[in-house]
Formats: sequence, C-alpha cells, structure tokens
Amino acid sequence: MEKLNFDIQINAEAIKVWSVLWDDFSFRQWTSAFTEGSFYQGNLEEGNIVKFLDPKNNGMYSKIVNLIPNEEITFLHLGEIHEGIETPRDWGEATEKYVLTENENITHLHVEINTSEEFKPFFEEKFPNALSNVKHLSENQL
Repeated sequence: MEKLNFDIQINAEAIKVWSVLWDDFSFRQWTSAFTEGSFYQGNLEEGNIVKFLDPKNNGMYSKIVNLIPNEEITFLHLGEIHEGIETPRDWGEATEKYVLTENENITHLHVEINTSEEFKPFFEEKFPNALSNVKHLSENQL
C-alpha cells in the first residue's frame, strides 16, 4: 500500500466545506476532476455502503468505517463496479480519509489515501485539481 497525503487551506467554515464535499450537486462538480459525471449513491452514515459511480455505472463501492459530521469521514474500498455489477477486490486496507480542521473560519482539509501502486499516479495527478475545485466551490458558493 502506498500512503498519499493531500492538503489545502480553504477560506470557509468547516460546515461549508463538508457540504461542498458531500452534497450531491457540489460533489458532482468537484469530482469532475476525476471523471466527468461522477456521483455517489448511499447515505453517509457509519457502517453504510456507498457506491461511487460514473455515468456508465462503473466505479467502486466502499464502507464508511468512521464518520464525525463536519470533521472526518473514512471510506474502506471494498470492490469495483462494472456496468452496475459489484466485484469484491482484495485491496487490503485501501482507505480514503477526509479530515476537516477549522480555525477562525479557515478550514484545513487533509485527505489521506492508502492505495495500491497501480492507482498512485492517477491520484497524484487528479487529487490536487479536485481539492482546488473544493476550495473554489467552498469560497464562492452562497
């Protein structure tokens, strides 16, 4: 497993950044940095399974292993989805963790990803753009 870390300072309250990250409309906007038309299905509650999909119903499914609203969420990636069919994968501790820390209306967003070597270049290329999208949406949306 490769551990990747991404950080960005956002001039907005943590509750606003959290909303941008996980509300359907803004989620689709910031994740366009990965794949245009990305969305997720499922309720953000600890223990729930969430599906991350593209417009062709391809993507992955993950379990929420930790959730503190407006502060932290951790996904454990369990498998792939191809044309709507779930296939479990043995990715070990493939996790994606978002941590928001607010200080005087400025939020530090930290993302930690445990991934296989295979996906490392993709995340290193795409995640900085995705976080720039989160920053822009958080600082400019009403």
